[in-house]
Amino acid sequence: MFAACIPEIFDLIGTRKSYGGNYMKEPNRRHIVVCGHITYESVLHFLKDFLHEDREDVDVEVVFLHRSEPDLEFEGLLKRQHTRVKYFQGSLMNAMDLERAKVHDADACLVLANKYCPDPDAEDAANIMRVISMKNYCEESRIIIQLMQYHNKAYLLNIPSWDWKQGDDVICLAELKLGFIAQSCLAPGFSTMMANLFAMRSGEPSDDMQAWQNDYIQGTGCEMYTETLSPTFTGMTFSQASELCFVKLKLLLLAVEVRPDDGGDTKISINPRGSKIPANTVGFFIAQSAEEVKRAWYYCKACHEDVKNENQIKKCKCKNFIGGMMVHSVLKSQQIGQHITTDGKPVQPNGVAATKSGLQPPPTAVAKTGSPVKKSVSMKEESAPEIVPENPRAPIRQDPMRNGHPVIVQPASDFDFEKTEMKYDSTGMFHWTPARSIDDCILDRNQAAMTVLNGHVVVCLFAHSDSPLIGLRNLVMPLRASNFHFHELKHVVIVGAVDYIKREWKTLQNLPKISVLNGSPLSRADLRAVNVNLCDMCVILSAKVPSNDDPTLADKEAILASLNIKAMTFGDIITNIESMGDSKDALNNMGDTTVKRPGPIYGTNVPMITELVNDSNVQFLDQDDDDDPDTELYLTQPFACGTAFAVSVLDSLMSTTYFNQNALTLIRSLITGGATPELELILAEGAGLRGGYSTPETLGNRDRCRVGQISLTEGPLAKYGEGAKYIDLFVAALRQYGMLCIGLYRILFRDTSTSTDASSKRYVITNPPNDFNLLPSDQVFVLMQFDPGMEYRPGWGDGKTGDRIPRSSQGGGGQKKGDAS
Repeated sequence: MFAACIPEIFDLIGTRKSYGGNYMKEPNRRHIVVCGHITYESVLHFLKDFLHEDREDVDVEVVFLHRSEPDLEFEGLLKRQHTRVKYFQGSLMNAMDLERAKVHDADACLVLANKYCPDPDAEDAANIMRVISMKNYCEESRIIIQLMQYHNKAYLLNIPSWDWKQGDDVICLAELKLGFIAQSCLAPGFSTMMANLFAMRSGEPSDDMQAWQNDYIQGTGCEMYTETLSPTFTGMTFSQASELCFVKLKLLLLAVEVRPDDGGDTKISINPRGSKIPANTVGFFIAQSAEEVKRAWYYCKACHEDVKNENQIKKCKCKNFIGGMMVHSVLKSQQIGQHITTDGKPVQPNGVAATKSGLQPPPTAVAKTGSPVKKSVSMKEESAPEIVPENPRAPIRQDPMRNGHPVIVQPASDFDFEKTEMKYDSTGMFHWTPARSIDDCILDRNQAAMTVLNGHVVVCLFAHSDSPLIGLRNLVMPLRASNFHFHELKHVVIVGAVDYIKREWKTLQNLPKISVLNGSPLSRADLRAVNVNLCDMCVILSAKVPSNDDPTLADKEAILASLNIKAMTFGDIITNIESMGDSKDALNNMGDTTVKRPGPIYGTNVPMITELVNDSNVQFLDQDDDDDPDTELYLTQPFACGTAFAVSVLDSLMSTTYFNQNALTLIRSLITGGATPELELILAEGAGLRGGYSTPETLGNRDRCRVGQISLTEGPLAKYGEGAKYIDLFVAALRQYGMLCIGLYRILFRDTSTSTDASSKRYVITNPPNDFNLLPSDQVFVLMQFDPGMEYRPGWGDGKTGDRIPRSSQGGGGQKKGDAS
């Protein structure tokens, strides 16, 4: 009988799917389900980051669920990782397949998107349907999804069980990509620094590499971690805690989690000022590994105050524990706050005690070097006070929008601050202006050439009239954050096809200082007309869909535009301007601006960031680099210098968000300029930003930290460029100005040049060691406080009021001392 059944048994076994069956969950072991765009490449990159050795105890099994069988290469990867990875064939739309993968027991479900798809909206719609199916099967499932387009985030809010408070989260590639690029307009190189912070990399220097490469690679080994602060920190201000962490623990404390008094949702406060740290506060750190960050929890004043080697700060041996709190540490936390200075002198108990203008430390707080503190001045004074600005960046440029020269936007569409209270959107997070027609903001080449453009942002945009929308709002909104004053906002000039921009305009019409040049980013005449040589940043983007025939050609326009600008030369005589009746005035105006801020003569010195679809195309951006074609993107010179950005670097955010949900919130608030859940709901309505009347609460939202870059060439901190150590600069900037230094932007010494030109090629050094030597040409990435003492006044800078207010930010908008109109 049994022998007769053998053929049928073999037949059944032979027809059984290799990747069928059910997932057998091990007791006490977590697992996650990964679905969506599952290929060998996407899985390889995901696992490389998810299972990285720097992560602490990754005892999580990864279960992939996909419709098709893996190919041979993929199968080999699964076999190599068989102890930690399982693969099942099935559909997320089928409840039985979800049951097989044990989605209801999963720690989280991750949905990957195809970043190179021809139709981003269709890709998003498919992934949102997968989320609906999983939420329908199990409402409590925690889901992290990648979306291509920002406007599709609104559909997730329609899912009844979608709840970001329970850990559900969305990583919108367009929002984050353009947000990173926007911050690079304010602090060139910042996109590279942030991308390296949330990606897991070892960062091991090598003797075979050049000195600059070792400096850069050591920084790439830094990642973002969270840890509860020990009771020793209770009662300190943030600046005191940050200084203690940096000097004693060799950790960089960026932010803390704040729980409101009313018991509402916790908020992440980046470099806050004034308030004291309560017990059991969670801190956000930059460090090399999770092991290092434990020092913040172990640190105890009684046991570790005299410890010189930070590696000896281990678990405290004290016996006095009450509910996990070290009593002696709590008692002495106030003392350590008072005696945190390295030379024994106490600092103010509230850290940086700002004066009325918010610019100055009080006379009682003496800088470590003993430099005299200049008097604080009321903002009512009409003459320019001699005070030290909070962000001493030089040179300070004149704002072309308020200096008596022709302005870009017609007077009717320029926002009148005297006649209305509605300067900001309803949340108080962004500058707002009444909706303008795109026709009011379109320039032709002649109008652009006759306009004084300086310190602006040029966006070179390649798009067809029917290209998918990339969400330009996500690029412009961070540049319109309310923690800038109106005169500090950089003008944004978009060079591209108006037919496409008209489709985006609905989301841009309420943001001030935007102009559109209907032209081609490859036309040198158009680029000269918008003074690309005088811009603070030239951004090269493409909305075109990659071709299925040859995806590597997806970046052809962006690369051509980049090489075109680098090949241009700029001199006193501007050529290629079409004949016009008033050309003499246009040339005079340009010359006038050039005198005020000498622009680069060669296009290679124009600050530029190019967005790439395909990582391998980075080799074509820089003709003089030595990068091997197979070099990983983050190790290439253009990426290290912050001149290239690819959406692939955002892949690591899936793992980062799973292990630490707050990390994504921190990154998002840093790079979007302050997008909040409340704002997300408003934008989900589809009517764009709403204006709001200013209230104390919304005006209070302006008082938040922002990204900046300061120079060590001149200014109050210039003395630290003369051979000082990084720790000296860190402590001085924190104590005197409340600025948190997070890295350096250093000139790349490829020749004997010692130029200090701000637009020379530079590379990023993230969180340098304490004893790192500084150079006068270095620029410093900082998280700076909002400066309330520089409010915009109507008529400012028109030559009538005679007031000259010192700048506190880098970028077009201030008036240079001595440049009286």
